[in-house]
This record gives sequence, structure tokens and C-alpha cells, in this order.
Amino acid sequence: MSHLIATFFYVGHMRPAPGTWGSFAALPAGWLIYTLTGPWGLFAGVVLSYVLGVWATAVETKGKDNHDPSEIVIDEVCGQWIALLPLAFGAARQDVDILALWPGWIAAFALFRLFDITKWGPVGWADRMHGPQGVMLDDVIAGFFAAIGVGALAALYHIVLI
Repeated sequence: MSHLIATFFYVGHMRPAPGTWGSFAALPAGWLIYTLTGPWGLFAGVVLSYVLGVWATAVETKGKDNHDPSEIVIDEVCGQWIALLPLAFGAARQDVDILALWPGWIAAFALFRLFDITKWGPVGWADRMHGPQGVMLDDVIAGFFAAIGVGALAALYHIVLI
């Protein structure tokens, strides 16, 4: 079970760039969660993926030298869902189809990958923590930065174009 969770249903075994595949797989999964449960359900998915991710990462890396193997992508899923939260709450508040906000989906994906790959500032600090908390936390922080970027881009769009 820990391997299924850590690899997000084996998506983490896709090559090349398993982290990017994990982030990409989080998009339809996030849409499904939102469609079934709304924005608070997606928020609950973030919390649950974090808790299960810490546990699964601890199990999968116990006794191994590599504290963050590339096949573990539940951290990317959690971070990507955080990046989608402004879209989820915005769509629900405005009562619009979340897929109509497709530029926001692209921005959430691109910004999350940017912050996750470059590991600027606190993202890099969390990544250097090692251990299951560090594995998860760097992507949580990258997701928060991406969410701020998504919100800023949405505000800019609405100020300039609407």
C-alpha cells in the first residue's frame, strides 16, 4: 500500500521526469476530487495526501541511503493540488465550470514545476531537511508559491482584460 501511495498509483515509475508525470497526473485527479466534493474536498485531498505521503515516504525509504527516490511522487501530487486551490475556490465562488479556467490550470502546472525544479529559497531549505517531512514539505512550499502566482495572474487578468 505504501508503494501505491508513494508512487501515486505507479505514475512515479514513468520515465523520463517522474516528478513532472506525477504533477501532470495530479491534474485530472484534482479535477475529479473537485467535481465530486468541491473546493473543500480538494483541500481535504491536500491534507490527506500530505499525511499519507509522509507515512508512505517513511516506509519506502526506511533503511535506504536515498531519502527522496525519484519514483516517490505523492509530494508532487500534494503540491500540485495546493497550486490548484485558487482555481477551485474561485470557480466555486463564481459558480463557473472549473475547466473554463483552463489558463489557470496551465499556470498552476507551470509555476509549480518551476518552483519545484529550481528549489528557490524556502523550497530548497525544505528539500535539504531530508527525511519524509522534507520530501513532502518542499513540494508543499512550491505549491503555495505557485498558488500565490496563480492568484496574482488571475488578478492581473481581471484588472487588465476585464
